[in-house]
Amino acid sequence: MSATGNDIATVLKRVEETLETAKQGLADLIDPSRSRRYTGLRNLITFGRSATFVMQNLRGIEGLDFDSWYTPHQEAMKNDPLMRYFIDARNELEKQGKLSVSTCTHIKSFSTGDIRKFGRPPVGAKSFFIGDHLGGTGWEVELADGRIEKYYVELPSSIGEVTQQFANFPVAKAPEFANHSVEELCSMYLEKLDALVLAAKTQFLPQREAPRPPAKSRGHLRVVK
Repeated sequence: MSATGNDIATVLKRVEETLETAKQGLADLIDPSRSRRYTGLRNLITFGRSATFVMQNLRGIEGLDFDSWYTPHQEAMKNDPLMRYFIDARNELEKQGKLSVSTCTHIKSFSTGDIRKFGRPPVGAKSFFIGDHLGGTGWEVELADGRIEKYYVELPSSIGEVTQQFANFPVAKAPEFANHSVEELCSMYLEKLDALVLAAKTQFLPQREAPRPPAKSRGHLRVVK
């Protein structure tokens, strides 16, 4: 049975939908509430990798033509330290259920009076923290039943900065990624996957369906240093 543009378009649509789930993971990762930070990171890593698996369904339509196109891209991903890291991170997450993330807190200036910059403490506030395991800042609040919940607020840059990095990222092999935060590396990763999807569309969709370059996703993080 010969391949049709609709068959190819259907597969590529599923790739894009899977990648959109990964992008939602980035949106959750950078959300100030911090409530879905680790869930977002897990989804980004899992569904980013899944997008490449879904793309390989084109092999059943294009056969050897897909392999001749995809093999160089596959090798490039294996040799790219950033792409390789996310492949390994997904395997580690799947097999061991862990994320290797470290938190670094840098306090520039903080005095007793600065606490007013965070607004009025919520009812039941027991203590204040900066730089927890999620990289967040806020109050620990005691609820009526005795449970402790965290109420997150934004940390002013004048007081300090909390960053998170992948603790096991192979910086020695890829020094260009040194000191990049989790958010920055995740954004770069999704941009590379976007480029792969665009290349697949250009290669396999009929010319009349050839896509325009996608607009930058709102979930992407652009950091200017």
